[in-house]
Amino acid sequence: MKDSIKHAFALGEKENFTPNEKQILIVDKVCREVVKRHLAMPAILLLETFRPLNYIGSQVMHFFQPIISAVLTVDGYTDFTELLEQRGSVDYFCERIRDIEEEGQKSSIVDR
Repeated sequence: MKDSIKHAFALGEKENFTPNEKQILIVDKVCREVVKRHLAMPAILLLETFRPLNYIGSQVMHFFQPIISAVLTVDGYTDFTELLEQRGSVDYFCERIRDIEEEGQKSSIVDR
């Protein structure tokens, strides 16, 4: 019995996470906006805090998709929710935010 339900709630392995091309573009766009608004630290803190709930959050987004698509034209909404379903997505988001923030810091040093 235990073996039959062992992987009932498996979300995939964190180490094998690789986003597809659309998801990479979406994450870059979101992360660049976060860094542009100087919200990198609060965003990383929020992502790390809600790490255990990222799958549940993605399911809530799937639930609200018909409502959101009726009100807004949302490109990549499905790709974004599918990205959040993956266990390694939080690490990927945090890493991209840090990378983009570092790029900004290096370019500001060069501009001086």
